[in-house]
Amino acid sequence: MVAPNGRLNGPQSLNSYIKSICDIMRRANCAGALQYVPELTWMLFLRILDDREEQDAARATAVGSAFTPSLTYPYRWQDWAALDGQKREALTGSGSASGDFVQFVNGGLLPHIGTLHLAPDATPRQKVVSQVFSSVARTRIDTEKNLLDIIDKLDALEPDSVDDTHVFTLSQVYEGLLLKMGEKNNDGGQFFTPREIIRAMVRAVDPKIGETVYDPCCGTGGFLAQANEYMRTQADSPETIQTLGEGTFYGKEKDDLAYPVALANLVLHGIDEPHIWHGNTLTEQMAYSGLWEGAPATFDVVLTNPPFGGREGPEAQTRFPYKTRSTQVLFLQEVMEKLKEGGRCGIVVDEGFLFRTNETAFVQTKRKLLDEFDVSCIVSLPAGVFMNAGAAAKTNLLFFTKGPPTASIWYYDVSDVKVTKRQPFTLDRFDEFLTLLPTRADSDRSWSVPAEELKAKSYDLKAVNPNRKPVEDTRTPEELFQIIEDKGREVEKAVAELRATLSR
Repeated sequence: MVAPNGRLNGPQSLNSYIKSICDIMRRANCAGALQYVPELTWMLFLRILDDREEQDAARATAVGSAFTPSLTYPYRWQDWAALDGQKREALTGSGSASGDFVQFVNGGLLPHIGTLHLAPDATPRQKVVSQVFSSVARTRIDTEKNLLDIIDKLDALEPDSVDDTHVFTLSQVYEGLLLKMGEKNNDGGQFFTPREIIRAMVRAVDPKIGETVYDPCCGTGGFLAQANEYMRTQADSPETIQTLGEGTFYGKEKDDLAYPVALANLVLHGIDEPHIWHGNTLTEQMAYSGLWEGAPATFDVVLTNPPFGGREGPEAQTRFPYKTRSTQVLFLQEVMEKLKEGGRCGIVVDEGFLFRTNETAFVQTKRKLLDEFDVSCIVSLPAGVFMNAGAAAKTNLLFFTKGPPTASIWYYDVSDVKVTKRQPFTLDRFDEFLTLLPTRADSDRSWSVPAEELKAKSYDLKAVNPNRKPVEDTRTPEELFQIIEDKGREVEKAVAELRATLSR
C-alpha cells in the first residue's frame, strides 16, 4: 500500500511496486525472469549508483577531499533518466524525434559505460560499474513508451520512499528477484542457493572482519552477500566498514548472465569493490580479471555450492592432482588448494560424493580431506531443499578447517524433515545444530564417527543416523488390503481408458 504522502509503507508495498515494474517488462519483450531480472539489474543499479555518488561527493566536500565520480554528464541517471534531467528533456521533448531516447540508451549510454574499464585511469568503482554492463549490448525493452514507463517508476523510487519504520532495503527486494531468476522453470537454478541454507552455513563458519571470504563459483553472489550482512554487525568504525567493502569478498563466475548480476547484487548489499573474476575457475580460461587485481593467493574462509553433476573437459583435469571429469570433485580440490592454514570452509556436496568409493579421484580427494584437514561436521539435508532450483539431488553440508588431520566427524541429520513448495526448509531447523556445533554433542539427530572407521570403509562418508527409530506401520491387515484393492481399481481404470484411446 502507498501512503498518502507517497511513501511505500512496508515490505509488501515495496515488493508490489517492483512487481509492477516487472509486469511492464514482461509485456515489453522480457517474458521470463531470466530476461527481465538482468534488464532491471542495470537500470536499478544506475538509479542507486546516482544517489550513492551524490552522497559520496557531499561527504568528500565536507572533509575537503577529492572525489572522482564513476559517471559524468550526460550519462548519470539524473541527466538522462530523471524526469527533470536536461538530457531526458532534450530527448523526449515536443521537438524530438520518436526513438531518440532509445537511440541514446543503445548508441550512447550503454557503449560508454560498457567500455569504462578500458580507460588506463579507470577507478576500481568504474571497473565494477563497467562490468555490470558486460553483457548488455542494448536494451531488450521493445518500445520507447515501455522504456520510459519503467524509467519513470524507478526514478520515483527515492531512497527515502520506503517508510523508515519498516526495515526493508532494496537489496532484500533484489534477493526476491534473484529467487525468481533461479526457479526451475527459468532454468536458472544453478545461480541460486536457498538463503536459509546460506545463512546457516555462514553462522557455522563464523567469518570475522579482517578475514577474506572466497566463493569459486559464486553465481549471483548469494554466499558473499550473506557473509557481508553477517559480518557487518561486527563493524564498529569507518575503517572496518571500509575493510568489508573493499578488501574482503572474492569470487569467480564463468556464466555471462550471472556475472554482472552478481556484481550488482553485491554493490546493492554495500560491497563497493566486489573482487569477482570472470571466467572458468577450473580451466583458468579468463574473460575479465580487472577486478581480481591484488587478490590473495589463499583465503581465510570459503563458502560455496559447486554445481552438481557437471562434467569438465581435459583442460580442467590438468590443474588438479586427482584426475576426474566430475565438476564437484574438481571444485573441492580447488577449495582445498585455496584455503590458507587455519582457513575454514562450508560447502554443499551431493550425497554421491560422500558414499562413492568406486572412482579413484573420489577416494583420493576424500583421503586428502581427512589427512590434511579437520572435517568438523557433515549435515544431512532433506531431499527437497533445492526443489525450487530444479535440483533433486540429496545434499549435505560439509565443514572443514585446514590444519590437523580429522580425528572424528560429527554428523547432524535433518534429512527426515518434510520439504515442499508450501512448506519450505526454514532457518529455525538449524537452531539445535548451531547450539550443539561448538561442543559436537550427541543428540537424537547428532553423533560422531572416528576417522579410522571411515577409512576402513574405503572413505564412505555418508551419514546414517544410528539414533533414528524405525517408523512403525500401525495399519491393520484389513486397511492394507483395502489400499491394494483401491490401487488395483485405479490401474484397471487407467488401462481401460488407454485401450479406448488406442481403438479410436
